[in-house]
Amino acid sequence: MTRTALRQPAARLGRSLLPSSSPSQTQRASTQPSAPSPRLPGAAAQQRRWHSDFSSVNPNEVAHFTALAADWWSPHGSSRLLHLMNPLRHDFIRVCLASTDEPPPSATTTEDKKLRYLDIGCGGGIFAESAARLPTTAHVTAIDPTPSVLAVARAHAKRDPALRGKLEYRQTSIEGLEVPERPYDVVSLFEVIEHVDDPGAFLDRVRPFVRPGGWLVMSTIARTWVSWFTTNLIAEDILRIVPPGTHDWNKYINEDELRGFLAGKGWGAPKVMGVVYVPGLGWKEVRGSEKVGNYFFAVRRDEE
Repeated sequence: MTRTALRQPAARLGRSLLPSSSPSQTQRASTQPSAPSPRLPGAAAQQRRWHSDFSSVNPNEVAHFTALAADWWSPHGSSRLLHLMNPLRHDFIRVCLASTDEPPPSATTTEDKKLRYLDIGCGGGIFAESAARLPTTAHVTAIDPTPSVLAVARAHAKRDPALRGKLEYRQTSIEGLEVPERPYDVVSLFEVIEHVDDPGAFLDRVRPFVRPGGWLVMSTIARTWVSWFTTNLIAEDILRIVPPGTHDWNKYINEDELRGFLAGKGWGAPKVMGVVYVPGLGWKEVRGSEKVGNYFFAVRRDEE
């Protein structure tokens, strides 16, 4: 990598992080709509399927992940860091469920009381498969717009007969998915929202799929000097432990921006957990690190 190539993203970072910038200026032009994201209609008027010109699917992102499909399930391949992060995803969900008034389901819970998951942007199925194997899970619906990646997910799931009837993959985006009569207990967006062009509109479309009292959980990356240095420069360009081009620093989302997208739209009980990748040890929770790099974030849909 040339010095010029290093200076260019660094200069963009400097301009974006100037102290004089107003809160509105910190929103990226590529992800900030010209008008506020539309509010969801009332339950009586809500259509079963979204009809609009908006799409959360970016063709460039689809092409990138198509190229990574072949070794998705290799623990030492391009998705290695996702495999290592997966246990923390479940830990975070357990923390969210344990914080509610109703106790989380146990292995002996009746089937109708077990959890129903919607995994959006499931990729090769790392989280979806692991969630479906839990004795507290009733069913997992996993969606992704990338056919080659879903083919890998389906082929891998067929190896385990225990997943039959508990895990369903669909090639679609959230715009093409019908809202079920009984929305999901947990909707997950793991390493997804930083690949969406309009996160505010995207989150609006996700909300109807979460049942009142259910959880929306996600993981993403804060847009800071540290995250550019660790994810773009070190992880992608130098060490190549993440395929180059996986992340666009301009689309990273800070915690306060996420809260802004969700404010006043029927969400409560926000939870955040910062995590740091430690070579040789994997991902570890580090308090306060959500301000500088990778983090988990969750909100509970208000009761109606």
